[in-house]
Amino acid sequence: MDTIQAVADISLFSGLGPKELAALAAVAEVRRYGRGQDIFFSGDPAEGFFSVASGKVRIYQTSLAGKEHIIHVFGPGEVFAEVAVFAGGVYPANAQAMEEGDYLFFPRERFRKLLADDPDLALTMLGLLSIRLRQLVRKLEDLSLREVPARLASHLLLLGAQSKKRVLPLDLPKGQLAAYLGTIPETLSRVLRRFVDEGLISLTGSAVEILDAARLEALAGAPTASAGAAFGEKMPPAAGRG
Repeated sequence: MDTIQAVADISLFSGLGPKELAALAAVAEVRRYGRGQDIFFSGDPAEGFFSVASGKVRIYQTSLAGKEHIIHVFGPGEVFAEVAVFAGGVYPANAQAMEEGDYLFFPRERFRKLLADDPDLALTMLGLLSIRLRQLVRKLEDLSLREVPARLASHLLLLGAQSKKRVLPLDLPKGQLAAYLGTIPETLSRVLRRFVDEGLISLTGSAVEILDAARLEALAGAPTASAGAAFGEKMPPAAGRG
């Protein structure tokens, strides 16, 4: 794997020059994890942070009753456990590879030295942390204030905006997606069937086609004017609708 290119593909480091990218690549360690392999556990010493070069990882917590709750899913170009760079201590959640892939590990002390030598990089990291905090606040609001249909609509719109496609695979198995949305699989299945019956989406196996983005955004509580823009085009109405 070309480590410098893998570092350049990390969204956190977008805009950095060749010198900075080479310095980051020099401290990064390439690690490969198989599907279902644990990367770290809650309470493990936070010795550094990770970036996904290929594959996908889920961050989750387990309740005292043994129920798993998925906090976030990260794919190529995204970083996770970056709070360890500043806070140290221990990892606050578990990380597990969802599919086989390569990861970059940035040891905490070596990365902190880079930050001390490069204030612009330090500001970039602070920006990422503020974005991640806003994401966490929004998710807490979703779980506490929104019903399951609104949560699912928001999630589908986010997937569509990221891929800029109408047809997209669900990023999690239905059982894990239910946990991520703070519900149970039976409720998720009912809401998916409702969306299909109302012409909002169509389902083919694990693939979802968004048929009416404007109505999904209205359901999610987002401005309907941005419905088509999320997909880079104007979305037509669902077939058979007036």
